[in-house]
Amino acid sequence: MTTASEVAPTENANAANVHPLLNSLVQLQELVLVRSEQDAAMSDKHLPQLDVSIQSLLDSMPVDVRFLFQKIQKKDLLAIVPISNNVCSGCGLTLPVSLVYAVRAAEKLHQCTNCARILYYPEARPRRVPKKTGGRFEPRRPGIARFSSPTLMVPNLKSTERDKCIAELARLMAVEGFVDDSEKLVREALKREAIINTSVDRGLAFPHVRGVEGGGLTLALGLSRKGIRWNPAERVLTHIVFFIVIPTAASVFYLRLLSGIVQTFARKNERDKLLASQTATELWAALVKATRNNIK
Repeated sequence: MTTASEVAPTENANAANVHPLLNSLVQLQELVLVRSEQDAAMSDKHLPQLDVSIQSLLDSMPVDVRFLFQKIQKKDLLAIVPISNNVCSGCGLTLPVSLVYAVRAAEKLHQCTNCARILYYPEARPRRVPKKTGGRFEPRRPGIARFSSPTLMVPNLKSTERDKCIAELARLMAVEGFVDDSEKLVREALKREAIINTSVDRGLAFPHVRGVEGGGLTLALGLSRKGIRWNPAERVLTHIVFFIVIPTAASVFYLRLLSGIVQTFARKNERDKLLASQTATELWAALVKATRNNIK
């Protein structure tokens, strides 16, 4: 008899094979999220490729695990989530120590006893560093100011290549005390780029890393007037780069944020206002003003 936290055994969910199964589930969820990002960014050029990859992974899984994954995703886009500091990163429940050990042992699949998401124990990842605030009486910051800061604005990126641009923005986040390890952050961002590059139309790019726990979603913005060849296979240059770190629980919200930013800067006049900024202060003011109606 299985407990509430256990998934009934399958032909593949045993001690010898559960790690590959968990890896496949994480990979499947990543592809589903990437597909959702494409929808949010109003870009359909990669959808056929993604649909084939998603279906191929689904077909490779035991029937009961596939059914469980799809059943959870009907309720929430996140079907499998990491444990972070003994907490389910999907719903925030502090898990029993015995369950944490069982998930780490990976002898079978386990689900959160509260939200029913499948749990896994992640390898070491970069973490968000919580920022000090003025306490509970500090007024809630509006719009984009909830996720960024004037110190994360770069009006003139030094980098002229994609990977170096990502590294420049990641280092800035670390220097400003928002994340703890810029090198890990860069590695994870480049893994995401390897699936499908994060550039979209109109010279925008959205490199990002999901699963950065320990704080809220954080955004840095960099400009390149010369332009960066984000995708070597395309001639289009990227001029506006939003680098974003996303805790697991904010993965669905990130899609709404992405959609709002894309809608805002689909307008050439708004892009031009950003690109006219010469200082971090000017860039911050232009970003806040442009997004105030689309990002609440």
